[in-house]
Amino acid sequence: MLLSPIGEKIRVLRMEKGLSVNEFARKSGVSKSYISNIERGVQKNPSLIVMGKLAKTLDVPLEELLTHKYANNNK
Repeated sequence: MLLSPIGEKIRVLRMEKGLSVNEFARKSGVSKSYISNIERGVQKNPSLIVMGKLAKTLDVPLEELLTHKYANNNK
């Protein structure tokens, strides 16, 4: 599976927090399907409003989600 850099970061951070997609959706107020689409790279350009909700739920600065430090550089 080829993940987008943003989606991969969100997935890694979510898993580090021990959150399922269901729990993450409930806590963030973002739908499970939208989170899944972001994590799988289907939704490549989520809005800043959504990203803000996800960052707050993950307890990280929004800027951390928008940088590429968690990106897997293997092509």
